[in-house]
Amino acid sequence: MLHPIRCALIAAVLLHASLSFADVVLDGRSATPETIAGIADGESVRIAPVAMKRVEDAHTVLLEAAQDGQQIYGLTVGVGLNKDRKMVNAQGKLTQEIIDASGRFNVGLIHAHSGSVGPDMDVRTARAAMAARLNAMLDGGAGVQTSIVDTYVQFLNRGVTPAMPSGGSLGEADITILSHVGLAMLGEGDVYYQGRKIPAAEALGAAGITPIKPYGKDALAILSSNAYSAGMAALALNDMGRLLKVSKLVYALSLQAFNGNVSPFLQDTLALRPFPYTVKAGDQLRTLLAGSSIWNHDDNRALQDPLSFRSGVYLLGEEDRMYAETRALLDVQLNSSDDNPGVAVGVAPHSKRAQESRGYVKADGLSDVSDVSGAVLPSANFEPLPWVLSFEETGLVLAHNSLASAQRIIKLNDPHMTGLTRFLGTDQTVHAFGAMEKPPVALAMENKELAMPVSMDYLPVAGDIEDIATNAPRVVERVQQQIDNSFTLLGIELIHAGQAIDLRRQQQPDFTLSPATAGLYTALRGKVAFLDRDRPLTPDFRAAETLLHSYPG
Repeated sequence: MLHPIRCALIAAVLLHASLSFADVVLDGRSATPETIAGIADGESVRIAPVAMKRVEDAHTVLLEAAQDGQQIYGLTVGVGLNKDRKMVNAQGKLTQEIIDASGRFNVGLIHAHSGSVGPDMDVRTARAAMAARLNAMLDGGAGVQTSIVDTYVQFLNRGVTPAMPSGGSLGEADITILSHVGLAMLGEGDVYYQGRKIPAAEALGAAGITPIKPYGKDALAILSSNAYSAGMAALALNDMGRLLKVSKLVYALSLQAFNGNVSPFLQDTLALRPFPYTVKAGDQLRTLLAGSSIWNHDDNRALQDPLSFRSGVYLLGEEDRMYAETRALLDVQLNSSDDNPGVAVGVAPHSKRAQESRGYVKADGLSDVSDVSGAVLPSANFEPLPWVLSFEETGLVLAHNSLASAQRIIKLNDPHMTGLTRFLGTDQTVHAFGAMEKPPVALAMENKELAMPVSMDYLPVAGDIEDIATNAPRVVERVQQQIDNSFTLLGIELIHAGQAIDLRRQQQPDFTLSPATAGLYTALRGKVAFLDRDRPLTPDFRAAETLLHSYPG
């Protein structure tokens, strides 16, 4: 289930997108999390001509290989344990009879994989999955007809979104989920169209989309990829990019509210132990705090702060490091082929060894369609482990930062630590923030639980041939929940920091915030008032979270 504030934000974005005419150009080589998020939020799509030519050439290579008598997984033979079953004999010319047989096999493949569980994923996630798959197809490795690419574009641009169950993938290609894209493209199953869930045939008719006629490797290419996991991953990293910015701002504001010590992130301090991302985080914190009275002499300032403050530069640096590393790995996923088999265009065997030269075709008259050459290569490129493991490590970093945020809130409430009032109260409050340590600790504990690895929780399936997995969708879902929780948690910390700042200003008239953090403080006070008397704080927590989601960084 989506976070309530996230639902409101998504609705607002989709409304805005429906009124805009922005186009995203996909070329199979340069998509980013922001690209996928933009399409998910309603932006339309255009295909770069060079990418469409790549798709056309790859399809030609695939057909030449089939006509050459090669056994091709998902085309001439079955899939999974059924790889030993001959399905289509395409040796020789592709007659209409052969094409029809391939078409029946393709439709049967889609039907046989369209069985998954759980509620339908939201439209935004489904669009992200389709965008991720479309861009990967443009790399050429899928070997699909150009008409399949055109249909993806029409679905995205005309607002037809397949109704896809959200559960049932083990993370070695999301086959039982993505098959529902193929089902909808056939004009079967259900879709979401103009705010309603309706039969796909009805929506395709209304939108003017012709159902696909898959053959060759079209069906396998539609259903066998990690596009669901990758689409969600792109959305998560898009959110995390904003989280990184506001987490530094909130930390800097809390440090000033605490009257903390800047020594741990001074340039010469970090040079003694120069972890690269820690050093970069130190540079950013010094910039964010420039102009603050925290740099002035103060006899009341502690020499050593609690570690949740003192080690903040390390925690924030590790958040940056994992974001950068995970983003780089997801970039490979989004802009390459995870197809099995994969189609390579313009390549030749690297030796005459039988296994190294198998699968290659030459432009020697096998086809009158084109002189393109290449290879159809069995692969394990559907394996998402590199970026899945990076996501799990990202979850650990988010949990560490969450625990530190909760501890900073508790310290801000402690008069022995701050020299301010107990629970940041006033003469008019009964309990102030005394009970408000529980929600942030609960969020931190949840993020700690969500950080536990799940990529190894699987059993062998498919006749024991698929005997490893990654649980990629669940890994990404958990990180997304951690990111959502982190915005909520930082919102609560922001409110405590704002209260402490106001109380400190009453004590120290010369206390000043840095210009960079004063902007966030002012924005907070535009949404959440100083707590002079006790009041329900749930609306304040929600307002602060919404602010952080939208605050310009």
